[in-house]
Amino acid sequence: MIKIQNVYKSFAGKPVLKGVSLDIHERDTMVIIGRSGSGKSVLLKHLIGLLKPDEGQIIVDGIDINKAKYKDLREIRKEFGVLFQGGALFDSMTSFDNVAFPLRTFGTKSEAEIRDRVHECLELVNLPDVGPKRPSELSGGMQKRVALARAIALEPRYILYDEPTSGLDPETSNTIDELIRRLDQQLPVTSVVITHDMHSVLTIADRIAFIHEGEIRWTGTVEDLHHADDEVLLSFVKANEYQIGNPSPTANFS
Repeated sequence: MIKIQNVYKSFAGKPVLKGVSLDIHERDTMVIIGRSGSGKSVLLKHLIGLLKPDEGQIIVDGIDINKAKYKDLREIRKEFGVLFQGGALFDSMTSFDNVAFPLRTFGTKSEAEIRDRVHECLELVNLPDVGPKRPSELSGGMQKRVALARAIALEPRYILYDEPTSGLDPETSNTIDELIRRLDQQLPVTSVVITHDMHSVLTIADRIAFIHEGEIRWTGTVEDLHHADDEVLLSFVKANEYQIGNPSPTANFS
């Protein structure tokens, strides 16, 4: 379980996170939505200690990661797989070597075991034959899937997704959404997804948190979203041009 407790963060005197508190429960897919600049990605970076809060705590499995020694933080980070917004694959490596990279860097497996694990991960993202290909030979959607295979290579307990469908066409976005949902069902993982894509939200979320101007303004399930009456939240949803079927007059987007 991840507990975010009263987290504040400013840059150059400008507040970005203003007392954020949020519980992310085991085996849930928590989707964090909000406008650009609302603090979503900054919050995500706090979860693995890439940023430290000015105030507050990030507690992962009972450990305050901001007070952990570096060697302990390194071990905690092994429990996280991250799918970066752009994929962040190494262009000079094949897809196989990209997926093998964390296994060779942080793991203790033999090369034979690494080979088997890489093939297993590429199978899980439905790309069993792309191992010899470099990222430049793959479509954007395929690159994201190879990056996801790399993210799960160390069998993490948590997977963080930073705008996983950003820059993809609707059909490819649907493929990524379906893959996220399937992995959440097949693997013993807790997922945190940063997105502004409401179609993704409705497809993959167990719970949703809406961050607005650095504060968690609303939390709930997809069903709760259908009946939400927060005008700022509804304005955000409407701006994304997706009908969520809310019968409330204040949330009629038809």
